[in-house]
Amino acid sequence: MKIIIPGGSGQIGTMLARDFAREGNEVVVLSRKPALQPAWRVREWDARSLGDWSAELDGADAVINLAGRSVNCRYTPENRRLITDSRVDSARVVGEAIARASAPPRVWLQMSTATIYSHRYDAPNDEATGIIGGEEPNAPDTWRFSIEVAKAWERAVESAGKLPRTRRVLLRSAMTMSADRGGVFDTLLGLVRHGLGGKSGDGQQFVSWIHEVDFIRAIRWLIERDAVRGPVNLAAPNPLPNSDFMRALREAWGIRIGLPAAKWMLEIGAVFMRTETELILKSRRVVPSLLLQSGFTFQFPSWAGAARDLCRQWRALRK
Repeated sequence: MKIIIPGGSGQIGTMLARDFAREGNEVVVLSRKPALQPAWRVREWDARSLGDWSAELDGADAVINLAGRSVNCRYTPENRRLITDSRVDSARVVGEAIARASAPPRVWLQMSTATIYSHRYDAPNDEATGIIGGEEPNAPDTWRFSIEVAKAWERAVESAGKLPRTRRVLLRSAMTMSADRGGVFDTLLGLVRHGLGGKSGDGQQFVSWIHEVDFIRAIRWLIERDAVRGPVNLAAPNPLPNSDFMRALREAWGIRIGLPAAKWMLEIGAVFMRTETELILKSRRVVPSLLLQSGFTFQFPSWAGAARDLCRQWRALRK
């Protein structure tokens, strides 16, 4: 297959490119700052306008658009603009390139986010019955901003108009856990290793996650399933409260005690770390009903098993 990955120079894109290239597929990553890679090609694009890069989509089997500025920052007015524009503009121009291709890809997998769902504890959010967020009482402005970005991101895909030969799938992804340096798991494990891996806030907020192995397997599954289209939750089937999530991670690493972080401590820490507490305190209770209904099985359905595997990988990578 020929796989095009716009915005594929980050952790998730590299993870996907590495896996597809390993099996002999032709992989082309579109990047604003192209760097030489031994196993796949990298083409420059500005993520806003059509250019020579768009010819790569002609004859491709799938495009997996991951482009978007990191949300791991303070939500200043300028950062809000960059976060929104980078997502909306890149989705729009990918749609334009597909529309102009004489042999367009048969599937367009567009990254979205599970953050689009409501902050809730009472029931899980799936694709059919999940509640889109933004109307929760007392929700911080930063949470509403993230949801508005997610909705604008998905509207940009819908606004591409009729693409009769290209199926569209919106990837409402939870946090992807891998042992690679600098990722979410690496950060969380760092807290545990330094004795700080207790609950965050009251610890009742749900954590949705997916192991990198299952993320890659789900992407492959969605490429091959012609009947699946629209929003798809990429999350393990067993989200759990933050306190249980961190306890399982401590146990997987072999540490019994972790100091908790109160909400006020997280607020202060977020300022110094130039990030937002939404990434920690919002309850993301998301389940993958469409994947399960289509026959997909998870290799790592529970966090305890996933955490043990990721800890093993983390140690092996740093020997």
